Amino acid sequence: MNPLESSPRRSGLILHPTSLPGRFGLGDLGPEARRFVDVLSATGQQLWQLLPLGPVHEEWFSPYAAYSAFAGNPLMLSPELLCEQGLLRADELESAPASSLERMDFRQVIELKGRLLAKASQAFWTQASASLRRQFEQFQHEAREWLDDYALYMAIRQGQGRAWRRWDEGLRRREPGALESARRHLAEEVRHHQYLQFEFHRQWGALKAYANSRGVRLVGDVSIYVSQNSADVWARREYFQLSPETFAPAWESGAPPDDFFCAEGQRWGMPVYDWNRLAQEDYGWWAARLRQSFERFDHVRIDHFGGFEAYWAIPSGRPALEGTWAPGPGSAFFESMRRQLGPLPVVVEDLGYITPAMRALRDAFGFPGMCVLQYAFTKTPDNPHVPYKCRPGCVVYTGTHDTNTSLGWFQSAPESERRAALEYLGGPAPEALHWELIRLAWSSVAQWALAPLQDVMGLGAEARMNQPGSASPLNWSWRFRWEQLTDEALARLASFTQTYGRSPPEP
Repeated sequence: MNPLESSPRRSGLILHPTSLPGRFGLGDLGPEARRFVDVLSATGQQLWQLLPLGPVHEEWFSPYAAYSAFAGNPLMLSPELLCEQGLLRADELESAPASSLERMDFRQVIELKGRLLAKASQAFWTQASASLRRQFEQFQHEAREWLDDYALYMAIRQGQGRAWRRWDEGLRRREPGALESARRHLAEEVRHHQYLQFEFHRQWGALKAYANSRGVRLVGDVSIYVSQNSADVWARREYFQLSPETFAPAWESGAPPDDFFCAEGQRWGMPVYDWNRLAQEDYGWWAARLRQSFERFDHVRIDHFGGFEAYWAIPSGRPALEGTWAPGPGSAFFESMRRQLGPLPVVVEDLGYITPAMRALRDAFGFPGMCVLQYAFTKTPDNPHVPYKCRPGCVVYTGTHDTNTSLGWFQSAPESERRAALEYLGGPAPEALHWELIRLAWSSVAQWALAPLQDVMGLGAEARMNQPGSASPLNWSWRFRWEQLTDEALARLASFTQTYGRSPPEP
């Protein structure tokens, strides 16, 4: 049974923590995140949807291509919270150059946060109480399946300065002697990365507890694929289809051409899985990954769900159009996950090129899918995003992190789509269209309704989070300012939430 069909009506907003305001170059898990939780709670929102939390690459910064499928992004650690613990001094925070730009300068952030986190790490190892050290040791033990490899990977990468396929031969091939030597010579660096993950675990846990205490559920995001330049592929290469000599992907992941995201298809460059090998171990690596996600979040969105039924495999280095379909693990995978983990609190991303077999897999397990209103006005036959086709057991969105903002979409959409939208919505003024899409989502029969924060603020294309298939330097860098979130907008959001039966029950 689809769990949303019996769920209370809920609504919420999409915002990645890095988009929060703050003086340290990007949003983090500190006071501004709690303030955002307070805003959600005050307006009756019960859902906060986020993007993947992993440590991002220094060049393309995508949360969907992280250095680890398990680790958290240390750049999201809050210097204010570290100061409260006595691990940073107030003058060290004050001396840090303030950066409250609307777009993140990732390289500046890496330099600034790197200095502060190094100081906090050093202070932890010299000042931590016996009780806190025991907490670290417990975390280290519980996370050992991924933490040791991740910390060693990051320490080696920092020294080698290049992708792991170009490391020294012994490290590249994970020869036991080379790994043991690296652990000895890089012990301090390894310990530093282990501490950062411990601190992320603590700060995230505190934020989740606060959100839940305010009636807000956290909706996480699990990307189906992991980066070639990740600790996972380096340490668990047998789970991926790689060249046995160069360890480059034999086949790369991507997506075929579609009407919504990219007419030429997408080549993501990440290796595809060796699903047969994973099946031999009852998909244990995936079970560990989802188990951790269910601990971090109240619900999880699974990205690119269709890839579990069939995936687009592209010959290494070739255009996406040259890809072919290959069978995924299908129902055997989700049966295994249910057997190992129990009920799966997931929403599946079933957008783009979706076949009847993919829909059948979704429905066989009762997984809620997605309906995106920006896709509703194309006049495509059997368009599943038309509002009257949204089902109670789905999640309706005005847009997502991969779409334009609602105003940006309307301003750049073909004339036929703009006419169709205005006709369907009853002819609102174009500058108010974002509110009409929010009204349409909140009033729908879907049990859950969400909108990107940009839509509540009425922002245009300048606030877009990501352009799929592009390498734009603006991708993933958007941030907001509190003054953009007006009292009038918050009052209107609260009114819609109350009017359309999505407010939390009275205590």
